[in-house]
Amino acid sequence: MVNLIFRSIDGSEQKVEAQPGESVMEVAKRHDIEEIVAECGGGCACATCHVFFEAEGFAVVGPPSDIESSMLDFAADPHENSRLSCQIQVEDHLDGVLILLPETQQ
Repeated sequence: MVNLIFRSIDGSEQKVEAQPGESVMEVAKRHDIEEIVAECGGGCACATCHVFFEAEGFAVVGPPSDIESSMLDFAADPHENSRLSCQIQVEDHLDGVLILLPETQQ
């Protein structure tokens, strides 16, 4: 199991277990993380699964692909450290990563 930590804008945190191979978006939906809307269901066709990371976490997950970067233009308040959670695959090296949730999704 891989442990992920989701932090809401109010500072509350939820630590959840994830299986390698699932997307961070799938994990969030399974654990009822309300800030992850995921309207397109993980097809990288919307930006409603937008998350971001502190510098250390962003170094672990890495930068977005070109297609993902294009979709992030549609996210509410994107940052340089933004990612779409549907495009991040859970792997063992993500254990303990902190995922910052935006205040709103578009």
